[in-house]
Order: sequence, then structure tokens, then C-alpha cells
Amino acid sequence: MIPGDDLVLGIDGGGTKTSAWIAWCRADGEPVVVGRGSAGGSNPLAVGLPRALENLDLAVDMARREAGADGPLAAAVLGLAGSDREEVREPILRWADKRRLARRFHLEHDALPVLAAGSDETWGVAVISGTGSFAFGRNRQGQTARAGGWGFLLGDEGSGYAIARAGLRAAFRASDGRGPATRLLDDLLARLQGSQPTDIVPAVYRFATDPAAVAALAPWVFEAAAASDAVAQSIVAGAGGDLGGLVATVARRLGFDDEAFPLAMAGGVLLGHPPLADALLANLANQGLRASPVVAVHHPAAGALRLAARLREGKNDVGFPDSGGTRPDRD
Repeated sequence: MIPGDDLVLGIDGGGTKTSAWIAWCRADGEPVVVGRGSAGGSNPLAVGLPRALENLDLAVDMARREAGADGPLAAAVLGLAGSDREEVREPILRWADKRRLARRFHLEHDALPVLAAGSDETWGVAVISGTGSFAFGRNRQGQTARAGGWGFLLGDEGSGYAIARAGLRAAFRASDGRGPATRLLDDLLARLQGSQPTDIVPAVYRFATDPAAVAALAPWVFEAAAASDAVAQSIVAGAGGDLGGLVATVARRLGFDDEAFPLAMAGGVLLGHPPLADALLANLANQGLRASPVVAVHHPAAGALRLAARLREGKNDVGFPDSGGTRPDRD
């Protein structure tokens, strides 16, 4: 068993997946991964608090077993979607306290680890498009800004949920004759095993209140776009423009109007579908904004580990609050 004092934990949790990585820190401070765990989503707003905590337990336990970790870890950073809301933060902080997760730990929204993974100095803009969407940035002076992240009812523009919902609406408008013809309708019927639109309405409404289940339909829209369906292509272009709008809002608030800024991109929808990323970058260029370098962050948990390594050393160079999200020096 490896003593917990030598180890740090980084967690990335979204609406669909939770990743927990454990590492020991080299002499130069860089973490070396020794254990990984994964589970379903841990955004309480998307999956509910009980399931979120259950998935956090599963992912952490798996990582600890693989790492052979014994006792509380030295430091942990949890980057969880939806965690910047007080009604979400406190139950998760209590969970971490009860588990004696780490002597020092910090709870943060899921974009800061993305930025830490994509920018060595942790400045620039991070944008996520998975089940939901969110943009966050930090400038060299430590000022931060955010846009989006309001959840599937109030926002999440450019997300898998928004893309799938737009596809569903376009398919049914085409069925009525109120919208242009699109292969989305026939493809949806085939996917949900219906012979006519009324056959699949009950199936759609069965998962309508589950954002992750709706977002799982997003590839159907991308497939139609790749097959040159004009309606689907318009949906993808619009989603890319929405994500570009999130990034542009953050960039301008941080004073990046006249300089290139690092852009870290994450989320299964954004990274899994290059036309969406292309539309995002085209939107930024059209607004006169220069994103460089552009980094695809496939494992935000690596960024959470980097932040945890800094926390272990007592560093607070990314603006962790002194209270609320941080529990320092727990025995």
C-alpha cells in the first residue's frame, strides 16, 4: 500500500461520466498517475444528488484500489459540473469530509481543470460541450469570467442536449410540413423503430427529462450533417456559433480582444465531432478573436491532478477561495 500523504487525487465529473485519477508527485511537482477510476455522471443537476455521490464513490474507490492507496490523500481537486451552486456544493463537501478524502481538498466547476490541462500557466479560456456546455476563463492577473452553464432548461447552448433537441424539433416540423425536408426524420424513425412520427413520440417523452439520454442522440444529427443534410448542417453550424459566443463573451470580459489567448476545448461532443469545433473557431475568427494555441483536452482529470499537486504544496496561484470550496489540512 502507498501512504496517502504521498498521493493526490483529481476528479472530473460531468453529466455523463466521472473520472478519478490518483498520482504521486515527482520532485519537480509533476504528478505521475498510479490509479484510475471511472463511473457514470456526477453532475447533480443532470443525474440527481444520490446518483452523483454514488458515482463519485465508485470512481474514487476504483482509483484507490488500482493505486493501492492507504489512508487520506494529501490533496484532492474535484472539478464537477454544476458545483458552483450552493445547494450542490455543500452536500458534496460533506461527502468529501465524511470519506476523509484528503487532508486538503477543493471543489471547483469542471472548466478550471480543463484550463489547467490545456494551459501551462492556467490562463486563457476553456470551453466544454458534452451533455451541457460552459465557458470559463482566467487572465494573467488572476481575474476570471464565465458564460453559460445554466443547465438544459435555461441554456447549455451548443451542447449535446441542445443539438439533439434542435434535431428533434426539426424532424417533427418536417413531419408537419412546417419546416424543410430533412433526413433527420427518417433516421430518427429508424433509430427509435417507428414507422411514422406518432409511433416514436412516447419513446421521446420517456427520456425527455433526462439530459444525458437526450444528448445521446446528438450523433444522429452529426451523421445527417456528414451526409450533406442541409438542416442538420445548419444545426451544427448554429451550435458551433453558440459555443463561439460563449468563448467570445469570456475572452472580451478578460481583455483578450487584441491578443491571442490559449483555448482549451473539452467534452465528448466537441472533441468527438470536428465540424462543431471548426464552426466554433470560424465564429471566433469572424469576430476578430485569435485563439492560439488551441488544445484538445481529452482528460480533464489530468488538469485536476495538476491543481491538486499545487494544493499539496500549499500553493494558491489559481485563485482558490479561502473558504467555502476548500477544506484545508484535514486530519
